[in-house]
Amino acid sequence: MSLSEETVALQRAAHELMYLGMDGSPIYSDDLSRRNGEVYRLTAALYDSGAKGATIEEQANVCLALLMGYSASFIDHGEKQKRIQEILDRCWDILDVLPVSLLKLRLLTACYGEVFDEPLADEGRAIIFSWNSVSLTTEQREAIEEFQNVVDNPYPWEYIEDSASEEVDVKYIKSGF
Repeated sequence: MSLSEETVALQRAAHELMYLGMDGSPIYSDDLSRRNGEVYRLTAALYDSGAKGATIEEQANVCLALLMGYSASFIDHGEKQKRIQEILDRCWDILDVLPVSLLKLRLLTACYGEVFDEPLADEGRAIIFSWNSVSLTTEQREAIEEFQNVVDNPYPWEYIEDSASEEVDVKYIKSGF
């Protein structure tokens, strides 16, 4: 499998895991577990391969796939945060030279979802505003929606109070991305 095919497969699997059940379909624990394991396996394999990409776009796609994979999977054998930081460090150099594009918006979104640094969101907004809203592609619309979801829900864990019972039951929920 080529590097391009590997990154696309990981991005697709991570996206499906992140949005599992969002269409209203039931989530079965065996399916969730299988998908989570598969995303983690694909992410670890890509990371461990040391593949960086030959072009700036390939490098951006590798980083995007890895960030999506680590974000989607809840498996962590103690290496996850260190690896995410290493990927983010690569992203800062890539984002400086990556041309304005759908890929750049997606990478900015993934990076913002990790660090919540407002200049990243500002750059994402600038890309969106530069596009002709009448002729957006399906991929651009999806990227804009995902960007907005991450910006609107900047903290991955939120408190939810259940006021239906006498006691306040505080629960943690994982936000969208």
